[in-house]
Amino acid sequence: MDTSAAATPRHDRERPAVADAPFVNQRDPARRLGPDGRPAVSRRAPIWADVPDEKWNDWRWQLSNRVNDLDEVAAILELTDEEREGLGAPDKFRVDITPYFISLIDPRDPADPIRRQVIPLGREQSAFTGMMEDSLAEDRHSPVPGLVHRYPDRVLMLITTQCASYCRYCTRSRIVGDPTQNFNRREHEAQLDYIRRTPQIRDVLISGGDGLTLAPKLLESVIRGLREIPHVEIIRIGSRVPVFLPQRIDDDLCEMLAKYHPVWLNIHVNHPNEITPELARACDRLTRAGIPLGNQSVLLAGVNDCVNIQRDLVQRLVEIRVRPYYIYQCDLVEGSGHFRTPVGKGLEIMEGLRGHTSGYAVPTYVIDAPGGGGKIPVMPNYLITYSDHKVVLRNYEGYITTYEEPLGYTPHDPTTCASCQTPRREPGQGGVHGLLQGDRMWIEPRGFDEVHTRGSTEGHRLKDPSKWVPYGVGAIEGTASARTELPVLAAGGPADGSGNGHVAPAERLYGPGEEPRPPEGQPTATANHELL
Repeated sequence: MDTSAAATPRHDRERPAVADAPFVNQRDPARRLGPDGRPAVSRRAPIWADVPDEKWNDWRWQLSNRVNDLDEVAAILELTDEEREGLGAPDKFRVDITPYFISLIDPRDPADPIRRQVIPLGREQSAFTGMMEDSLAEDRHSPVPGLVHRYPDRVLMLITTQCASYCRYCTRSRIVGDPTQNFNRREHEAQLDYIRRTPQIRDVLISGGDGLTLAPKLLESVIRGLREIPHVEIIRIGSRVPVFLPQRIDDDLCEMLAKYHPVWLNIHVNHPNEITPELARACDRLTRAGIPLGNQSVLLAGVNDCVNIQRDLVQRLVEIRVRPYYIYQCDLVEGSGHFRTPVGKGLEIMEGLRGHTSGYAVPTYVIDAPGGGGKIPVMPNYLITYSDHKVVLRNYEGYITTYEEPLGYTPHDPTTCASCQTPRREPGQGGVHGLLQGDRMWIEPRGFDEVHTRGSTEGHRLKDPSKWVPYGVGAIEGTASARTELPVLAAGGPADGSGNGHVAPAERLYGPGEEPRPPEGQPTATANHELL
């Protein structure tokens, strides 16, 4: 056997003799290193320069040293007159900012996007048309305090009114930040009891305030209580703690959450400046614990009302493995008037995202309907027109194309579909989907019947509710069954064979509009129960 160098393949001889160095993925934001070779960190305001790293990285220290009054903020930022007015207002919404988060602010830039989110302005006190204390009518949809049951199969569970820091546009400023409005164990149990008694609930969203600010044992008791309910499939958490207080996302928290899978978590980032090495590492810990992450942002004037900022934001979120989920139109809540943009700005942003970046980096733009209608998606119109056989569409570039509709489509047969035989229960909440499913034929606005009785308080001979029950469609009112087949009617005689042509509405065997005609030559109407 020849062992000489000449017998060794050339490509093997050219390999370096030393072992390959371990690969370090510098593209991973959670693995980035600073100039000193240690994990990268964000700037720290000079006032905390001497705080030991052990304290700075302790989430309890961060909460205990939050900044909240004019003098404390003025020691860190160069305040404008309007900021001083806002911070000095006696009835302002609560101010509390973690040392970590306020350190991210440029102290000399009054338009800093992080600054605008947490430092109050004097104009917060200005009223605007449409402003409400509870613009989403959450308290109106609460069967027990703190539990909002707006959608058929899921509920919002408010377990605290406290946050790590407070956003100036907070939609729950009516209770958030107020310790006298906080929820206690007794109310947590009332919320859990309602969920136990309501088997249609399969998805529970924990929010507040911010549930991740709770004492660890109390937070776990709530999550465990949910996981012990058999019909609760998904537990979700909405939290801005990873953004305000990434130190809170430690191994103990991640291990606790992982015990109760499936658990999902949505964070709240509004601007790329909030995506720091600390946030990247917090998200990395959560995803390694098996927790899928999404992001909810709010469209805010002077903060992120720019398609280029939004594109940078969603792409950097995806880089830290956070899926952009929602962009909210700013709610009509007290104190948020100066943050509001026209809806057209949101549509412009969506136009600049769809097709211009990865599909999974495009969130859904929604308006949370004032008055409690829930989230309504809004997007540019990509459907130009359609006929009975062709759909005309356009893409983000303005490219126009057609899609041919099938001519021989066999509709889905719900009578042979196992899923259709056991539909999810949605009492009273089928909505527009219910119209498509044939549960109803129309939806009436509130007070419709009262308006159209025109002051009449008594029925008359023509007002038989069964007259306007559509055959084959779910009953709105009256007595006819939506699903029963009509009987075969004997020619020339009434359905009951009585010969008098009259059947009480509650006893009818035929549907509205299908009443048999009387025999030829017999009267066809009555007045005061007398034949005419």
